[in-house]
Amino acid sequence: MNPKPTLSFLASHGGSAAKAIIHAIKNHQLSANIGVVITNNENSAISQWCLENTIKIIHISALTHPNSDQEDKAIEDALSVAETDYVILSGYMKHIKQQTLARFSNKILNVHPALLPKHGGQGMYGNRVHQAVLNAKETISGASIHFINEVYDDGPVIAQQEVPVYPNDTVDTLRQRVQAIEPLLYIKSIAKILEAHPNDLGVTCPN
Repeated sequence: MNPKPTLSFLASHGGSAAKAIIHAIKNHQLSANIGVVITNNENSAISQWCLENTIKIIHISALTHPNSDQEDKAIEDALSVAETDYVILSGYMKHIKQQTLARFSNKILNVHPALLPKHGGQGMYGNRVHQAVLNAKETISGASIHFINEVYDDGPVIAQQEVPVYPNDTVDTLRQRVQAIEPLLYIKSIAKILEAHPNDLGVTCPN
């Protein structure tokens, strides 16, 4: 019997997706082990939550490693020490550098709050995405789960789920609607990947 894969997380602020996935692991909804949570913000809400829930949390940022290459190596080392199989991004606001990308090629997952390839790319995150959706007068938006590569929001999309965009929507109402579907979509996507062969990029996940 193969050992359970280990999931580790990168988060900058609240880490809501990371929390949901960790809860799913603890509740045996996902067959995986919890590795480490890495944050670039030592005062983040996810840091306090991890301490309260006995989850290993490490702060790695430009404050701890002013040289970006050394910061990249520290992240890669921490993930490797935790015997990480997959890296889950949860509102991580920094670009993943080359060493970590190379070590975990096709093993790093992200959730984007729109239907890629629309409204993605450098600088497109958080409320900026939802404002772009509203500016484009879209009638449908949603969330995308995708592998990451060296180009922002360019990696293979694993799963998407749609939500309606209403004429009277604001950035706040649209964000709340998209955020409501993200945790379960992420969990379903990870479950599908873990059921597949480790290097199978052909996996798809239903909405």
